[in-house]
Parts: sequence; C-alpha cells; structure tokens
Amino acid sequence: MSDRRRFWQLEKASKKPPPAHGIKLGKAGTTWWGQRWIEALEAVFGGDASRLARGRTYARAGRAHDLAVDAGIVTAQVTGTRATPYAIRIELVQLDDAAWERAIACMAAQARFSAELLAGRMPKEIDEAFRAADASLFPRQRTDLVTSCSCPDWGKPCKHVAATHYLLGEALDRDPFLLFELRGRTKQPVLSALRSARSGQELEAPEPAKASIEGIGAADYDRPRGSLPALCFSFEAPATHGAVLRQLGAPAAWRGEGSPAEALAPIVAAAAERARSIALAEPRDEPALATRRPHPTKPPRKRSRKL
Repeated sequence: MSDRRRFWQLEKASKKPPPAHGIKLGKAGTTWWGQRWIEALEAVFGGDASRLARGRTYARAGRAHDLAVDAGIVTAQVTGTRATPYAIRIELVQLDDAAWERAIACMAAQARFSAELLAGRMPKEIDEAFRAADASLFPRQRTDLVTSCSCPDWGKPCKHVAATHYLLGEALDRDPFLLFELRGRTKQPVLSALRSARSGQELEAPEPAKASIEGIGAADYDRPRGSLPALCFSFEAPATHGAVLRQLGAPAAWRGEGSPAEALAPIVAAAAERARSIALAEPRDEPALATRRPHPTKPPRKRSRKL
C-alpha cells in the first residue's frame, strides 16, 4: 500500500484529543508584521488553500505544542491521528553577512528605524530597507522556506506545518524580533550594529553650509529679501477690566492699601491702550499714565558709596 493511500486511511481514523499543553491559536496577525507574515505565508502557499484552512483549524483546536525557535529554526509537535505527535521543522533561508550589513546601513540612514526598533516595534518600512539591500525580511517564494513533517502527507505544506506557521504568526505579534532571528540575526546584535552605524554617521556628518554674505552691504541687513505677508489684527475690549489681576489675588508680601488689582489696573489699562495704538499705527498721542497710589513703604535708605 502506498504512503499516500495509507495516509488518507489514517485521516479517516478518529483523532486523538488535543493535549492539555497544546497552544490554542487566538488571533494571529493583530500587528502589521504578524499580518504581513500570514499574508506572505498564504501568498507563498496560495495553491494549497484547503491545507492552510485545515492547519488553521488544527491550530485553533490546540493540537500544536512545544513550539520553539533556536538558531533561526522553528520546531514544534502536532497531535493528530497517530499515537505519537508529528514532528515539524521550519527554516527560513538565512541572509548572509553582506545582506545584513547593507540592510543595517539602509536602516541607519533614517532615525525612525532606530526609534521604533528600540521601542520594541517593527517599522512599517522595514522591508523597504531589506529590498534596498537586495533581500527580504518576509518569505516571498517557496524556496525561502524549508519545511518538514514526520507525517506521510506528500503535500507542501501539510496541515501540521500550516498549523505551526499560524502559531508562529501569533508569536511574531508578541515578539517582532523573531523575524530577525528567522533570517539569521538576533535582536541585540542588530540593535548594536544599528547604534554603531548611527553613531558613525553622526560623527562623520558634514558641517552645515554657511550662508554666503558676498554682495550684501550693511544697509541690506534690515531690508527683507522678499515681500512680507499682509498682517491683520482685531482688538476687542475686555468685558471686565483687571479680571486677571483680581484672580491672581494679593501676594503674601503685599503691604499696600487696597489690593494689587486696584493699584496696577490703571497702569495695565494704559499700557494696553498704548499697545493698541502702536499696532494700528495711530498718531502718537501719549496718554497720561494714571497716577499710582502712594505705596506706604519705608523711604529708601541712602546707600553709602566708598570712594
């Protein structure tokens, strides 16, 4: 009997219940990078929609378990019809050092990459930096993924591998730096290289160009280089004069007769009227400042001056 026929006979057998320690898929793709992973998976395996659907069902039932990522290799086990769980292995083709250096240089050229990565988020333009380095962070074709399963299903992917892919998408939602690890670099080396590249650029940044003053005379400094925009003003008299002064109240050191508002209100009103006439370019007519009430303080002492 062929392996394929034997497999379909096993499919008809009653499945073992999901293990207690199974990982139940919640909602993969809650972040943009998790969603991009799911979209990349479905694009790469677009011709096997039914297998992906069965894998998603397996993941939601909690049949996948013991998911682990080590040195960029994903391993897991999936409980199915067989007495022992199926062993799954997923590996993305890892980028070489030259591709990583080019990608890090592209990311270092823009401060937003460092800011978002240090905050634990994956920048939305991250794949643009990798494309500029002739690489991709997400899988784009089947040759980017090397998968294996101990089940006898000949299809790629089998539902057990598909279930692991969906769980991996949910894991990426929680930790976007798994994407780096799947492509050959862990979080800290990438951030360290990014900091080094950024600091090197800052040290080597050229000095800002100095404005040329050739042909500019002393009289030109007060002359605008272009037409100024028209300015419009409108003034409305306050509904109640001195309201702010009354709200402020009297300071603790105040010893004068009456309140500060009574003493300062005439001066503030005169200053406001003078500001209004200046703004409206009215003819200069100096208003007489209101006489301030005498402040009952001690006369100033004469200071001696040493000769």
